[in-house]
Amino acid sequence: MALAGPVLGHLDPQFLALLDSTNDRLRQVFGSSNALTLPVSGTGSAGMEASFVNFVHPGDPVVVGVNGVFGERMCEVASRHGADVVRVDAEWGQPLDPRSLLAAHPAPAIIAVVHAETSTGVRNDIEPLGRGKGDALLLVDMVTSLGGIEVAVDGWSVDIAYSGTQKCLGIPPGLAPLTVSERALERMVERPSSWYLDLNLLARYVNDTSGGARVYHHTAPVTMVAALHAGLGALLDEGLKAAWERHAECGQLLQDGLVDLGLELLVATDHRLPQLTTVRIPAGVDDAAVRRELLSVYGIEIGAGAGRLAGQIWRIGCMGHTARRRNVLALLGALKEVLGR
Repeated sequence: MALAGPVLGHLDPQFLALLDSTNDRLRQVFGSSNALTLPVSGTGSAGMEASFVNFVHPGDPVVVGVNGVFGERMCEVASRHGADVVRVDAEWGQPLDPRSLLAAHPAPAIIAVVHAETSTGVRNDIEPLGRGKGDALLLVDMVTSLGGIEVAVDGWSVDIAYSGTQKCLGIPPGLAPLTVSERALERMVERPSSWYLDLNLLARYVNDTSGGARVYHHTAPVTMVAALHAGLGALLDEGLKAAWERHAECGQLLQDGLVDLGLELLVATDHRLPQLTTVRIPAGVDDAAVRRELLSVYGIEIGAGAGRLAGQIWRIGCMGHTARRRNVLALLGALKEVLGR
């Protein structure tokens, strides 16, 4: 209904009130009181770009954990903005070791890690990094975790976090929720190379700085903000813990069912995501043919492997409103028929 509603002007008082309410709801879902919390106009990758372009100064040592495609992407984005990138690698399908990340450089400006690595289905531990980061800023990709598993930005001492709308929030892609701590604001780049993603300018648009007037920055995607507001409302009405438990139950049902079909899961139980399950493609099975039949015959889409795992695994999402028992059982039944098991 939010997507079908009347389109407001991006400076209409009604929209600005909606934006304020959306930011308040984002704070609740992020588990943060950060004043600078907003939906960046763009997908999760825009959130990543904004997180680095506003906080990386030329030559800054930036430690990046890499155990999948999006850790690799962090390295690329950070280096483009002048960082001296220090990689800490783990095998794809294995979690990062927080001790290795903390020991990688004596005085990093930023430690960056993906909470839920979308390409592998691995959950990386964030809380130990917050405890041991020292003077570094902790930057976390929460694209596939926000709304699906526990997230506690303030409780884990995360300084910068970004997400996307199309995963566990269950909203169409197009916005990147972002939250920034007061500690991080003190280290912002004064004039980032990106005008569009300059948080110095965006904050003036998002925040009421002059008794009701907003400084124009760009034409906000008003319909997408309305959708985000509605989606966050549905999530908060359900309750964050209840949503996390629903994802956990559906993920367990899916993973147990896949094992019962004789399939091998990529990730060990203790760091396996409930909302995104990675399963090895059986020998002799045509990857593309299976995915094509699932989609064309059963109306079910599963993801192909990404990066170095392309052709080796399937990625099965169980996120947001689709994380329901009936959907899991439908997928398991369809996959059993397609594989002839």
